[in-house]
Amino acid sequence: MKLLLAEDDIDFGNILSQYLSMSGFEVTLARNGREAWEMFHDSQPDICVLDIMMPEMDGFTLAEKLRAKDPGIPFIFLTAKSLREDMVKGLKLGADDYITKPFDPEMLLLRINNILRRVYTVAEDEYRLSDTTLRYNALELVTPAGKEKLTLREAQLLRHLMKNRNKSLTREQILTEIWGEDDYFLGRSMDVFISRLRKYLASDHGLSLRTLRGMGFILEEIRQ
Repeated sequence: MKLLLAEDDIDFGNILSQYLSMSGFEVTLARNGREAWEMFHDSQPDICVLDIMMPEMDGFTLAEKLRAKDPGIPFIFLTAKSLREDMVKGLKLGADDYITKPFDPEMLLLRINNILRRVYTVAEDEYRLSDTTLRYNALELVTPAGKEKLTLREAQLLRHLMKNRNKSLTREQILTEIWGEDDYFLGRSMDVFISRLRKYLASDHGLSLRTLRGMGFILEEIRQ
């Protein structure tokens, strides 16, 4: 799981980042709110941990921007403040939790895992990018143009592309992951599926399924 940590205290941020990394997370550490906002686009985290009192952009403002960009992103506020009005404001912004410093890193880890278990277990059947949703178990794709019924192979291929959004994938990687082997004739079949998926996604101008000549494919979520 990918985690974006925004913490301006250098020593505390390093310690917390190392602890979370040792606990199995792929951590991106930002030193201020503006840096965290920029890193959010590139790191595509599954959850964000945000300090409130930060330079450049405070945690509340950052959270509003993150939720506007990705309404489903879970996040936790870290703060030295224990004022009730700050806690209420954080929760009204949609925070999944609010932790007052000082705290035990193990407690933060437990809360992170509880949130991820709740969020991603409920939605494990759905994968959403831009204005497109893949309902995997139902083999259904919802785009601005409407609904499409997918074959199992189309759904498997699209799910793999969506889970690896904004990453270049080689033909060999995709064939091995989806079909179980890298074979010339299977590769020709994959090209047909890619063409179908590109047609299905055409109505969503926030997505681009590109062929990388001589390499493979990439499903890009275009910044709005």
